[in-house]
Amino acid sequence: MIEAIQYNGHPCIKLKELWDALHNLFNLAQNQYINPDLLDEISNKEVTRWPSFLKVEIIEAINKCNNSLTLRPDKLSWRYLKKIVKNEECINKLIDITNTYIDLGYWLSHFKTSTTVIIPKPNKPHMTLPSHSAQLSYLT
Repeated sequence: MIEAIQYNGHPCIKLKELWDALHNLFNLAQNQYINPDLLDEISNKEVTRWPSFLKVEIIEAINKCNNSLTLRPDKLSWRYLKKIVKNEECINKLIDITNTYIDLGYWLSHFKTSTTVIIPKPNKPHMTLPSHSAQLSYLT
């Protein structure tokens, strides 16, 4: 059995159906009139600088990860990354690269890609709907 996200009472089996469901759910105000004068009432806030990554933070975060899980579609496992950060030169280069991206305010698009797996939990609502009032639909 496969659980599918439902929208308007129908399961989203194709990518276009899923896109339409999520687009319609999260962009409801897209064609609504907005008074641009509201922007004049918003005060300017000081830009907050993102703090630089520290070596100990990166090593602690990586060491907490399960060795059998993969980072990205490239299949580089946490076990290999743990070996890389044990090398002083490698961890320093990794921190330099990461902090440079933060300083520039730019993050490469391939670092923004992720795979999400929803793990169902017993006695909890299933996440088959793009809303909080989840309903379960089984497809065979």
